[in-house]
Amino acid sequence: MPRLSRVVAFSIAALATGAAFADPPAAPAKPKQTVIISFDSARDISQWQRSRALAARTGAHFTYFVSCVFLLSPETRKEYTAPGKTAGKSNIGFAASKQEVAERLEQINLAAREGHDIGSHGCGHFDGKDWSKADWLSEFGSFKHILQNAYSINGIAPEPKGWRDFAGRAVVGFRAPYLSANKALYEALPAAGFLLDASGVSRGPVEPPTVNGITRFSLPQIPEGPNSTRVIAMDYNLYVRHSGGFERPSMAEAFADRTYQAFRAAFDAQYQGKRIPLELGFHFTLMNDGAYWNALERFAGEVCVKAEVECISFRDYVSRRGERQAAVGG
Repeated sequence: MPRLSRVVAFSIAALATGAAFADPPAAPAKPKQTVIISFDSARDISQWQRSRALAARTGAHFTYFVSCVFLLSPETRKEYTAPGKTAGKSNIGFAASKQEVAERLEQINLAAREGHDIGSHGCGHFDGKDWSKADWLSEFGSFKHILQNAYSINGIAPEPKGWRDFAGRAVVGFRAPYLSANKALYEALPAAGFLLDASGVSRGPVEPPTVNGITRFSLPQIPEGPNSTRVIAMDYNLYVRHSGGFERPSMAEAFADRTYQAFRAAFDAQYQGKRIPLELGFHFTLMNDGAYWNALERFAGEVCVKAEVECISFRDYVSRRGERQAAVGG
């Protein structure tokens, strides 16, 4: 019997006998694409408001790595003593006034109630590359003390009900100033009760490992510009790349477009690929006439609203991963 005839005969016989053929197994569903957007130092009140408005429009949750010196006025700055420094010293100054501290505390309260993550950026923005474990623990202790007691230290009333409890338990994430980490930091973090660190840098997005109870996140180096040269996905690094760290407002639109294109390409590579979390970092400073914030708003407005995307905080990510692991283990 010719080959084609045998195939036809087999098919007819199979139908006649009711033989069934199993469907091929379905491909496993892809996880949602995670995007984690964070802000370091979190000083300007207007930028707190602008970021919270962006979150409200897009459904995103952000992480704010707060510098605690911005919870001290010029009159109360000596409440902070950095490792190896005299009291009242800071690389980034302090709040301008008691009123500004009150306004910033209000923004922290509002952000937390809206589901955002409040993390620690330390206090005085000093480079801790040579700090000991004891030095890091001292800095963490200063942060916790100042955050918990910010209202009483500055004579601001009334203190919201539950503030001290919130300030004592809510902060579980840290990012080192200048992304400058050392072995002693990773010894101090679990001792101080942290669950995550976001001080790393990686070549492209990577899944964050958990080591000694600390989930270690890394800002990715992503291709950017006409030559697709990699740069850390943070506004300050783009600012240095684009204009050498000097303001060039006439180029703001071009810089914003370059930044958006780099963010979008990095996102698309993961969204269409393995869906490894994409991390992006920002400051409240409007570098190059706000180019990087304009790019952020354009980017978040497009991707955070997608059904297969979740723009969440570092704390959310660690919590959800822990829940998934517990479910698998159970």
